[in-house]
Amino acid sequence: MPKVTNKVVAEFSIHPIGAGTSVGRYVRAAVNVLAGAPGVRIQVNPMATVLEADNVEQIFRAVSSAHEEVFRLGAQRVDFILRVDDRRDKPRTMEDKVKAVTK
Repeated sequence: MPKVTNKVVAEFSIHPIGAGTSVGRYVRAAVNVLAGAPGVRIQVNPMATVLEADNVEQIFRAVSSAHEEVFRLGAQRVDFILRVDDRRDKPRTMEDKVKAVTK
């Protein structure tokens, strides 16, 4: 049986708490960190950012760096949501997952 090349797909949303009602600069900084993470592709949507990588460790490193960046900008409290789909029985990408429900 040939080795399956898997991609890990994750959804990430970050929320600085106590930073006021406009948090765009914090979210923008977090997204910029994610965009520069080695081996990680991102897709920004209105409510979260979807990440794709070869392994879950790449996702965790990218999210950890984004989390720290929001603190670096002055946030005193940060909440984030991370949902990970680590499927190992067949190759999947962000686009494949969308096509599976829109075809």
